[in-house]
Amino acid sequence: METEFKEFHELLNENLESYEGSYEKIVDYGPELFKLLTKILDQKKINPEIRLKVSAAISYFVIPYDIIPEEIYGPDGYIDDIFICAYVIGDITNDLGYGVLEGLWDSDENLYDVVEECYEKSSSILGDKTDEILKYVGLDYLFEKE
Repeated sequence: METEFKEFHELLNENLESYEGSYEKIVDYGPELFKLLTKILDQKKINPEIRLKVSAAISYFVIPYDIIPEEIYGPDGYIDDIFICAYVIGDITNDLGYGVLEGLWDSDENLYDVVEECYEKSSSILGDKTDEILKYVGLDYLFEKE
């Protein structure tokens, strides 16, 4: 018997394809944002700080009991994961620029628009929990830089 292993973003797609909830628009971007982060991490010439930020966002996506766990909240539990992805992608564009990231982006949609929409909507939904999420992954120091 041959076992087929799927990539995590493929499993996310399968889990979310039938979701029709209140946050469907941004939750649907989850697998694509996750895949983009993994492609960024695959780049050989990425500075260590960017590599750590991207690793933190990827890790947050795969841990089972984060601030809003999927096991309890279902697909709505991905909103915090999408927030951290959009936050990190938005932050690293200061160093890399959207042009570099667009080259790694598999979607036909404009990356800048997707990141902005996901960040605005997810942070609005999460409210004060955004600080807790950033602290959870160790990226709360980024607020101090702003």
